[in-house]
Amino acid sequence: MPKAHLTHAFCVTAECEPGKKKTDWWCDRLTGFVLESRSSGQRTYYLRYTDQGGRARQLKIGRFGDISHEAAVKAAKRLRSEVVLGGDPLAVKKEKRAVPTFSTLAAQAVNFAKTYQKRPENFESILRRHVLDRWGKVRLDEITSRDVAKWLAEKSESGLAPATVEKVRVALNRCLELGIRWELPGAHNPLKGVPRRPFNNARNRFLSTEEAQRLLRACERSSNHQLQHIVGLLLLTGARKSELLHAEWKDVDLERGSWFIPDTKTKPRTVPLPQAAVEILKQLPRWDGCPYLLPNTETLKPFVSIKRAWMTSRDEARLGDLRIHDLRHSAASFWAAGGASLITIGAVLGHADHKSTMRYSHLANDTLLAAVEAGARRMSGSVPKS
Repeated sequence: MPKAHLTHAFCVTAECEPGKKKTDWWCDRLTGFVLESRSSGQRTYYLRYTDQGGRARQLKIGRFGDISHEAAVKAAKRLRSEVVLGGDPLAVKKEKRAVPTFSTLAAQAVNFAKTYQKRPENFESILRRHVLDRWGKVRLDEITSRDVAKWLAEKSESGLAPATVEKVRVALNRCLELGIRWELPGAHNPLKGVPRRPFNNARNRFLSTEEAQRLLRACERSSNHQLQHIVGLLLLTGARKSELLHAEWKDVDLERGSWFIPDTKTKPRTVPLPQAAVEILKQLPRWDGCPYLLPNTETLKPFVSIKRAWMTSRDEARLGDLRIHDLRHSAASFWAAGGASLITIGAVLGHADHKSTMRYSHLANDTLLAAVEAGARRMSGSVPKS
């Protein structure tokens, strides 16, 4: 075990002893500081020490030439100080290496989502489009609240819709929480230190009766002959577009006026069919072997998209700000104006949260006012006159 005063000059010329594959030159001034010289000419700095359990440890500092001699000495002194204070720098390094990157966690989270989410591809898409570029190569223990907060702020300032930014935040949070649950090395959730930005994503675009009639007339002239039936049924049932485009005849009972929707955003539900909706359904053409109510007449499969036909009819009806999802809101607004309670509206729409239904509360004001007026008249009639 040859010793030497490891200076830069010595290390430049230090060679492996003749007949050996390597020679370890131990520093005579800094305990455990070693220069390993191999017969190939490669030289490497190490710190060797004994841990608290009495085991011999070796920690590579760096190759001679890759780091300066001064940097190697400085690192050796720092690591030696950790050992003297009871630490084990090699164990710390191994723990660091065991910490997975976010991309590893994200892949596990996506696979887990496939076991319970109805549409895990949405979760995967958000991670791929918005999260992995920034955090994919970052180790879990290196993700900080400050960096996450800055990143989310940049997302908001980039013009991304507030609702999309919120979806991105939720996706990141879901992954980090799973990392903690699975006890992955370095897992923590820095989002807990980042305040959630409040936003109002509710869109209150409701069709008037005249606008609805104008839209339906435009759809009747569409080259897509199914569009008039699709729009008519969306307005009458308040269903989501995807629910209607994938609806099957086996789930419709025209005699009872009901439509069972097994695959929804929240949970399966049964939608009552008004007579006008029943009449539309009775007029729909049917094809042998085709289970769908409103298939693409060319493929007899659900439409992949009706965007072009919808936009053409919408613009022809001079309703350029209207989205197809607004038909669902419009259906609810007509029900509210007709006297339906918010509880009833929420049940028909399949809302899991009553807050989603509260957007229609102002539309039911006349009905509510009539109810309280009736209650007031009843009370007044029961109060004895003096």
